Amino acid sequence: MDDEKHRLTAVQGLAALSLDALSSVAYGPEAILIVLVAAGATGLHYSLWITGAIIVLLTSLVVSYRQVIEAFPNGGGAYAVSKAHLGTQASLVAAASLIVDYVLNAAVGVSAGVAALTSAFPELFGATVWLCLAALAIITGLNLWGVVESAKVFIVPTMAFIVAIVAVIIGGLFRSHPAVALDHHLGASTEAVGILLILKAFASGCSALTGVEAIANAVPEFRKPRARRAQHTEVGLGLLLGGMLIGLGALIRKFSVVPHSGITVLAQLTEAALGRNVVFYAIQLITLVLLALAANTSFGGLPVLASLLAGDNFLPHTFGLRADRQVHRYGIVVLAVLAAALLVASNGNTQALIPLFAVGVFVGFTLSQFGMVKHWRGQRARGWVMRAMINGVGAVLTAATTIIELISKFTEGAWLIVLVIPALVFLFSKVQRTYARIGALLELGEIPDAPAKQKSMVVVPVSSISRLTAKGISTALSLGDDVVAVTVCFTDAEDEASDVSFRDRWQQWHPDVPLITLFSAHRAIAPPIVKYLCKIEAEDKYHQLVVLIPEVQPKRFWYALLFNQRGVILDRAIRRGTANVVLCRLRYRLEQFVPPAAADSADADSAAADGAGAGTPAAPRP
Repeated sequence: MDDEKHRLTAVQGLAALSLDALSSVAYGPEAILIVLVAAGATGLHYSLWITGAIIVLLTSLVVSYRQVIEAFPNGGGAYAVSKAHLGTQASLVAAASLIVDYVLNAAVGVSAGVAALTSAFPELFGATVWLCLAALAIITGLNLWGVVESAKVFIVPTMAFIVAIVAVIIGGLFRSHPAVALDHHLGASTEAVGILLILKAFASGCSALTGVEAIANAVPEFRKPRARRAQHTEVGLGLLLGGMLIGLGALIRKFSVVPHSGITVLAQLTEAALGRNVVFYAIQLITLVLLALAANTSFGGLPVLASLLAGDNFLPHTFGLRADRQVHRYGIVVLAVLAAALLVASNGNTQALIPLFAVGVFVGFTLSQFGMVKHWRGQRARGWVMRAMINGVGAVLTAATTIIELISKFTEGAWLIVLVIPALVFLFSKVQRTYARIGALLELGEIPDAPAKQKSMVVVPVSSISRLTAKGISTALSLGDDVVAVTVCFTDAEDEASDVSFRDRWQQWHPDVPLITLFSAHRAIAPPIVKYLCKIEAEDKYHQLVVLIPEVQPKRFWYALLFNQRGVILDRAIRRGTANVVLCRLRYRLEQFVPPAAADSADADSAAADGAGAGTPAAPRP
């Protein structure tokens, strides 16, 4: 029950997973007009028809994804459907396309919101990239805090945006003429209205449909009954998005809105419907905030998708781990890093990212719909024909849209997506093959032979005698049948004299462990130890050869500067230079060496030293 409170309700799901789709009404209709304006006033008359076609596609997607949620309540969307019915490669293509689009959506959402801010305050334009990174950091922090907690934060701006758009639509529909005169000036026509222009405008407007799949990908994030709540959220998203798109499309036709570089189409519609007053500026501010927060859809969908891929061994298993409050922290952090890299590479310019946008997600849409057709045909339950037809129509529409997107945007940057998706598929396959090889070596899932005691030797590198040395030797005696200590002596008079003194002290200590001196003409401790280990391996007297390196674990990270790095040096050299040596770096905290009676006094002294900023002299290292 405690786990359920950290999951989403339908309303919270709408706020956490639908911001991408809902906020797209701020730029989707404008994207259509920007293409059509090339054909002048004649071209602009087709905007409402194109919006209608997009709503038909939206309806098909919502109905189809509602069925996906029902059939695949464990989430994963296109990836889960493709994996079950189209094969591994198709599922990886779907996953790669969705990951690409999630990363692009996070970058585009943030850059679009910052663009709105710098338009209102031009003096901030020079700090665009830093503002983008700051906004991304805030969203990342909220999601690391918890999916439900972030959803609660996003509910207010989401609902405010919905109310604002509804107010614009209703206010505009009830006006016979615009409240503020609009600029209807058109430049010279450069194209005639033709099928290619219409298709290009349709492809641009389809950017409004990105994010529709996010709810199906994140079904496990909802409270029980998960599938039903997710379905309600999907339908709610479809109704809201469709209503806003058709309403704004009708106002564009009614007021004959023309796109201009100095003001957005949504701002012009707000002026025409409500006037240029306090409400106008409030709506622009709400739009700005929601555009920036639209990136949250990616933070809700990609980490869940990555966890499913990790569960199938296509990504490192760390992506499947959850922190408190049901947070997939590794997926969130990687998404943030990739989005930040895109923002830096594009200098926070939304228009540099738009050509890559929406192509990948329609690949996922298409695979999902074809997979669902196969799903219903395989089940043949009551009503399967109608359900298969719904998904079949969706498959045809999304496949056609994918082709249109690729053709119309290929030279503008979509070619990069054609390269990135196969590269990700190759990466997934490589990770899976690596896990398969590791699993075969470890015989995961099989019952191993019964444990048996086997002869082993433990080698302990030493350079002085201390309590740390004693701890290491004691542990080695507990682990191995034979234990030997090794020390390295450089061939110069001073070191040879020190070695004689060291061996005398070892004899006085008498730990019942032989001490072997390895001589080296070069001032490097690793090569002679590696050479000695290789010799022991070659003799093949022991089933297992272990090197145990006792070390001090500093209480604070900067204390590491006070100690040498012999453990690191030996670790690297032994791993590279030997075949079957097991390496154990045994780290002891300094507190373990404090006598119980002196512990309180030592803590007080340490606190006083820290407060005074006093340094601690380096003790000899073993």
